[in-house]
Amino acid sequence: MSLSIRVIILLFTLTVSCVPAKEKKDKSIYSDNISVAETQYNHILSEVNTLDKLPNTRNADGTLHLDPKEGWVSGFFPGSLWYLYELSGEEKWKKEAIRWTETLDTIQWYKGTHDIGFMINCSYGNALRLTKDKKYETVLINAAKTLSERFNEKTKTILSWDKFTPWGEDEEYDFTVIIDNMMNLELLYKAEKLSGDTSFKKIANVHANSTIKHHYRPDYSSYHSIVFNPETGDLIKKKTSQGYSDNSSWSRGQAWGLYGFTMCYRETKNMEYLEMAKNIAAYIMNSKFIPEDKVPLWDYHVGQENYNPDIEIPVEKFGKMRDVSAAAITASAFFELSTLVEINAEHYYNYANDIVNVLSTDKYRAAKEEKNYFILKHSVGSIPHHVYYNEPNAGQVDQPINYADYYFLEALVRKKEIDNMTSVDK
Repeated sequence: MSLSIRVIILLFTLTVSCVPAKEKKDKSIYSDNISVAETQYNHILSEVNTLDKLPNTRNADGTLHLDPKEGWVSGFFPGSLWYLYELSGEEKWKKEAIRWTETLDTIQWYKGTHDIGFMINCSYGNALRLTKDKKYETVLINAAKTLSERFNEKTKTILSWDKFTPWGEDEEYDFTVIIDNMMNLELLYKAEKLSGDTSFKKIANVHANSTIKHHYRPDYSSYHSIVFNPETGDLIKKKTSQGYSDNSSWSRGQAWGLYGFTMCYRETKNMEYLEMAKNIAAYIMNSKFIPEDKVPLWDYHVGQENYNPDIEIPVEKFGKMRDVSAAAITASAFFELSTLVEINAEHYYNYANDIVNVLSTDKYRAAKEEKNYFILKHSVGSIPHHVYYNEPNAGQVDQPINYADYYFLEALVRKKEIDNMTSVDK
């Protein structure tokens, strides 16, 4: 069944269930969130007087925290500006998006991280999509070439971390692959389309296949970090760096996987990737550890029996902490998945919609009069790092983070596309 037919089925299902009250509520979702975003991002723009660093989070003392261009999160703020422009139609945000995107020009050749996919695709990828300016194509292709240099034929993966010492260990490993890396594959697929160089797509597919083989458990939960021997390709161990324990389900990792395999299916039409996305979706939706409002704890299994961290994490302090960023990524992924399937489309759409609705409440979203700098509150970068370094700003715990905003705005864009098509269909 073609994608267009699947979308029509989803739209018909949603149309027959729509009522005027829902239409009014959904319209306010966009206007209210755009208003909050504009207020908070104006706070950022009024304070930042340099393009050498980009907004990342808020410090524990309430001040704005900036990261260097080489930081893995540098592409999310420009990307959020592009989505804000797309949602609002205001030229001001387009101008700011261009300004902040083009400050990342040198990153296309930056070899220090696999996250060049996040850094360039979220910024320049959206720039190309919304402006059609061909000058952005070259940056995307060059960045894909840079990322491809991290591919290892033995491990059949793209290297994530050059150095990694697991919690509680002394040995340092020099070839670790994390589940997050699924997100960087979109840059390769995009570059293949732009350049015609099929090696980009081949690398992305091989990495995705290796992720299925090594990262996923029988229940379709994911490990965070896989350590390989780069000379032989042998798997050495499966660990976590940001989750509660090696065998637990780190919430953002589950979201990265869902999003990544949904995107891989969109780009390849490989049914194995769709089945992975659907199975990961089922794991998330059926988990008894997901709170009723669908905003997950930072790890599904924090404090649970048979999950033993390698670093002592006080459950009484961190056991009930949510990760809004994981929820935002999940919502965006579910909206897209709902357009790619024949069965459960409405189920996926409604799950995503529930998340967007709850993230749009005062519990998780900044008030307009609040100087939060970002739209959403209560995200978690890494609690293990926060505990280990024992510093207020370490790990970005229970703070707004720019990638939560990025995927929340993307979720709104995707929701609006579906809802607008439903409205036209009426």
